[in-house]
Amino acid sequence: MTESNHYPNRRPARPSQARRQPVEKVQSDITLGQRFPLTIKRLGINGEGIGYYKHVITFVKGALPSEVIVAEVTTVHPRYLEAKIRKIRKFSPDRVDPRDEYAGEVGGFELEHLDYPAQLKFKQDLIRQALEKYQPAGFRQYDIRPTIGMDDPYEYRNKAQFQVRMIDGHVAAGLYKENSHDLVDLPTCSVQMPVTMTVMRAVVKWLEESAVPIYDEEHNSGIVKTVVVRAAAATGEVQLVFVTNTPKFPKKHQLLMKIADKLPMVVSVMQNVNIGKTSLIWGDQTTLLAGKPTITEELDGLAFDLSARAFFQLNPEQTKKLYQLARTALNLAPHETLVDAYSGVGTIGLSLADVAQEVRGMDTIPAAVADANENAKRNQITNAKYEVGEAETLLPQWLASGFAPNAIVVDPPRTGLDDVLIDAILQSAPEKLVYISCNPSTLAQDLRQLTRGYQVDYIQSIDMFPQTARCEAVVRFTKRH
Repeated sequence: MTESNHYPNRRPARPSQARRQPVEKVQSDITLGQRFPLTIKRLGINGEGIGYYKHVITFVKGALPSEVIVAEVTTVHPRYLEAKIRKIRKFSPDRVDPRDEYAGEVGGFELEHLDYPAQLKFKQDLIRQALEKYQPAGFRQYDIRPTIGMDDPYEYRNKAQFQVRMIDGHVAAGLYKENSHDLVDLPTCSVQMPVTMTVMRAVVKWLEESAVPIYDEEHNSGIVKTVVVRAAAATGEVQLVFVTNTPKFPKKHQLLMKIADKLPMVVSVMQNVNIGKTSLIWGDQTTLLAGKPTITEELDGLAFDLSARAFFQLNPEQTKKLYQLARTALNLAPHETLVDAYSGVGTIGLSLADVAQEVRGMDTIPAAVADANENAKRNQITNAKYEVGEAETLLPQWLASGFAPNAIVVDPPRTGLDDVLIDAILQSAPEKLVYISCNPSTLAQDLRQLTRGYQVDYIQSIDMFPQTARCEAVVRFTKRH
């Protein structure tokens, strides 16, 4: 999602649209390692090439539309195949050389081999594919606008969250290969803001020089598991977090002295304790090691203090465009009230408070709500208030108490809107509704219900994550009368 990526998922994620309705059951004579020529027809929702072999849908990572390849079967599923490229016989005119040599190994670079204008067209097409599959009312008449991209679609991520392990006797920091726990060391990363990698690689070097015990997942031993570096684009401040397996942190003072001496941009150093084997990055206990507990970022003239675990948009440049799209779509009047559902630390609602009479928001994370109210106070915003709770619970309560919002902005997780919240939106029937989506499939499904009370004016996609298959969109609705 775009505002609060830690909002709990209350319904299971829906399967990808390409894999829900395969054409044929896989024939029994197709075997692992089998090779065959394949023409790639389109890209799937994860950026993989899609072709058809004997009418069976076949997914090929790294293949592009219009390419003719020799595919080798890597997995046979009951109703689809996975394959890899053995040879490209005909190349796509949109294929380019990726900047990162490990682009095909880890997530976050899955479209780096696709020319950027073609990436933007693909993301617009993703929305069309999802609408065609779920067919909400009037979808063929929707105004689906070209994706808004970046002038320079690199060096945009303000946060690096890298696992730390020993590889061949050296400290490595990077990301896992897809569907594995095999770490790929990332000495460079073209989608990260340069300062995040400068700090990351210096810290990795010092961890090795100081012989700090590095976490060993197999034996559940060692200390440092993850290093998180976040930079504030507006102020240049950097926060560094060591996620450790124990509260103990040997050589800590030696590290802190080097950081203070060599990395003056790092104004906050934290330790988060996350004990034992777990798929979660963060533990519950976070302590300040040096500097201050937060860094300050600015957005649309507002200042936000970001603690170690506070969510903030990963692409500051595109975030400004996204919030302007939301502002334009809502077109609030001074007498109108706004509900900011899935509010996170309040960035969307607070950015709109100057054009509304009142903003009410909610999130299930108490720390996020506390940050939102504190951010309102810091920016001297007195007409915005945030509460802890699920949107589908609080909105009906507010309606029952007599609060009738003129506008609602929803920014849900990838699983989309809860059915109870959709019912509450349709019941309250505000004149204005804006949906910020990070998943075209769940957006299209939600539109099937929302169009009972609203018509879709337009869908404006925006590229928040260049070089990836992720697609975000702003949808403006008009209430049916």
